[in-house]
Amino acid sequence: MRFCIILVFLLVLMPNNIVGEEILLDSDSYVKVYYFRSNFRCANCYKIEEYTKEVIEEFLKEESNAERLVYEVANIDEEKNYHFVEDYQLYTKSVVISIIKNGEEVKYKNLQKIWEHLNDRKKFHKYITEEISNFMNESEGRKL
Repeated sequence: MRFCIILVFLLVLMPNNIVGEEILLDSDSYVKVYYFRSNFRCANCYKIEEYTKEVIEEFLKEESNAERLVYEVANIDEEKNYHFVEDYQLYTKSVVISIIKNGEEVKYKNLQKIWEHLNDRKKFHKYITEEISNFMNESEGRKL
């Protein structure tokens, strides 16, 4: 009985969103993955898009289906997307991951090492998956 009273007391005093080491998912938080391309597309451009899509569909399918992860291909040659060049300091085709909370971007990262791993599908997958997973954990308030 005493244990139950103490437990209830602790739960009342603790912030509502904390449980053990983990903070529960904020329903207004998610990670967005962009692949930025242009009208001119080479074989490497198609490969980056393909590999990134594979990661989302094969390794992060559950997160994507739960809408905690959103993938978008954006053509920076389209007027509506011009701002991304300045926003993310884009100078070539890029994969950018972003944490969105309450409709506002709070953090982003341009995954520039995609070019280093372009000729090794497994290393590319591993790199992208790890980076996205780190952002997912941060977005959900998990300790890294």
